[in-house]
Amino acid sequence: MSERSVQDFIKDLVTQNQVMLFMKGNKFFPACGFSAKSVQILKMNGATFETFDVLSDPDVRSGIKEFAQWPTIPQLYINGEFLGGSDIMMEMHENGELKTMIEGLSAN
Repeated sequence: MSERSVQDFIKDLVTQNQVMLFMKGNKFFPACGFSAKSVQILKMNGATFETFDVLSDPDVRSGIKEFAQWPTIPQLYINGEFLGGSDIMMEMHENGELKTMIEGLSAN
């Protein structure tokens, strides 16, 4: 996959899914602790979300880091906007911001 088509592929995923998590493994079988923590946070907040396993595609694994200018995985996108990784997700969960965002989605 060319660099441009990787970026287009990523953009399509984040725009077509209201809540999109790029992670190691998937929402049923996370492949690292940070990914498992991210899935747990989304579930605790009642999110309906899709995942992409970056371990399945090395081009997407490197491309997602460029897409958001963020060096680590997992990466969460809500309504096409990059929010951050598991630490930022935990902060947003603890202060109620994530739940508010997710509840706002179901109203749309």
